[in-house]
Amino acid sequence: MWTLKSYNCEHCGSDFISGRALKYHFQQKHLGKVHREKCDQEVLKGKQRGHSESTRDRSTMETHKLHWENLEERNGKYMDTNISKTCRMCSRRFGTVLSRENHEIQDHHFTARKRAQMSTGFSPHNMLECKGPQELQRFADRKICPASGSQRAACAAEIGTLLQLIQTSFPVPASRVIQGGSYVKGTDTQGCSEIDIILLSEVFADVNHFKKQLREGLETLRESLTRTAYGNRILMGKRTPLSLRFSFLCTESLHSHSFEIMAYYDILGPTPSTDLKLHLYCKLYPCKDSDEAQLCALALVRYQVDFVKASVVRVKELIRLMIHWLKTSFASPTEENKFRRLPSSYTVELLTIYIWERAEKPLSFSLVQGMRAVLKLLVQYADIDVVWHRHYPRKFPVLVKVTQKRTRPFILDPVNPTVNVCDTCNAWDEVAHVAKLSLRKPLFSGVRAEPPWLFTDAW
Repeated sequence: MWTLKSYNCEHCGSDFISGRALKYHFQQKHLGKVHREKCDQEVLKGKQRGHSESTRDRSTMETHKLHWENLEERNGKYMDTNISKTCRMCSRRFGTVLSRENHEIQDHHFTARKRAQMSTGFSPHNMLECKGPQELQRFADRKICPASGSQRAACAAEIGTLLQLIQTSFPVPASRVIQGGSYVKGTDTQGCSEIDIILLSEVFADVNHFKKQLREGLETLRESLTRTAYGNRILMGKRTPLSLRFSFLCTESLHSHSFEIMAYYDILGPTPSTDLKLHLYCKLYPCKDSDEAQLCALALVRYQVDFVKASVVRVKELIRLMIHWLKTSFASPTEENKFRRLPSSYTVELLTIYIWERAEKPLSFSLVQGMRAVLKLLVQYADIDVVWHRHYPRKFPVLVKVTQKRTRPFILDPVNPTVNVCDTCNAWDEVAHVAKLSLRKPLFSGVRAEPPWLFTDAW
């Protein structure tokens, strides 16, 4: 296959086949223009004032999408949101990660020293202070692993009842329901349990009226749930255009679950053919409407769940430890860097599964060795390049195009070849810094790679 050199525009990220074409593009599209941060547009220098007046009352949609609070801080999204190219200080978007990083240094003085100060925040009594595998296992059993036995059963019963209420309260009949999230995949922790409910209905096939129907349906569901017997244990999140978010507190286990309810029409059906899934990928790749792409990708959630659930129990234990590390090792964002976004939980799950596969899928292994392997790879995040081929062939045109344009770190969603899950993070340098400091903690003191983790010695 012929490969052409690509000339990339640092202003908007467009690719060209020659330097001459790139030069012409720059002169036509960017020369003599300045970037307006409030609206994320480029305008002629002499027309800045008039443009500012015309956009003064316009809401900054990108800022709204990035700045979720509390319940809205849902890390496991269904599609790439290109956060990797947004400034963690002002949310301005760039064409490439390199141009974004140059902007942070020049305009915000985001030096290595400042990054170190703003990234690290190990919680008191962190698991990294454990001395040895046995102490780590006791810590995990006591503070990380979710409830088991009768408590888990009682929790599952209440969630099942709530799911029935959701289906009966939603005004549009659902032909099929897909469940996702860490709770369903078996990677939830004591302090982080996500449940995604996707209601699929043929009524939504009329896309012209879909958003209005969806908005009214979710609002009706919100009101209905607050009037049920569970209403006093449901904390509703802020309204969003495409989903209903709330936290639910189980009485028996005193465990809080973060719910997200979404709906769309059944674009794939219960048993789709390979050709139908490939057709969906071809539709997603050129899609410029982020809402439409996110809704279409909902049909792939069950395959994401199956991919993670197929891992052995020990891998899920390691995933829980890594998610706990992610939640307890970083400083909370301040007003200065409030647009910083760390990797999603789904990204951590896939990265951990990849490490396990590199170790040739052992059924049993040391959690300390597993954690050390993942952290060492995070330090070398620029080398992360992961693609699975279980849901799409190697020569599939969409896959070829995506991999040709890839930037690292790169972890392609195993069920969606249009999404690099690493793009939901704009702070990989901070992740590497915290991972490096974590490896110096007592938990890894004197620890050396043992079989089957010897490949980590090269990192």
